[in-house]
Amino acid sequence: MKTKSFLDISDVRSIAAAAETEALKNNWAVSIAIVDDGGHLLWFQRLDGAAPISSHIAPGKARTAAMGRRESKVYEDMINGGRVSFLSASQLDTMLEGGVPIIKDGQCIGAVGVSGVKSAEDAQIARAGMAAIGL
Repeated sequence: MKTKSFLDISDVRSIAAAAETEALKNNWAVSIAIVDDGGHLLWFQRLDGAAPISSHIAPGKARTAAMGRRESKVYEDMINGGRVSFLSASQLDTMLEGGVPIIKDGQCIGAVGVSGVKSAEDAQIARAGMAAIGL
């Protein structure tokens, strides 16, 4: 039998705090979502000034990254490259950059999704959060 790491609440809090710090450092009003490997919401926060729609997009980016086991940008790039039929893929509800899977020992254990600024900046915030737990 194989064993697999998982996110505990202290990991989630560390990721969220580091992501918030990165956003605030840059004066970016965003929403931040953290999910487990099945795409189930573990954490959500909408910073002051973040657009209401970001509260729907951030969890979607996180779910997409967790369920697909890859950055949500991969799907955005496929669609922009002409594979528009991928828009019909089920369970991947937000195929925009800003969802980053959390990979430990080769296994996806969750994901961070951020929405509210440019997509590359959303991903920057997500990665800053993950760095707090050494990933």
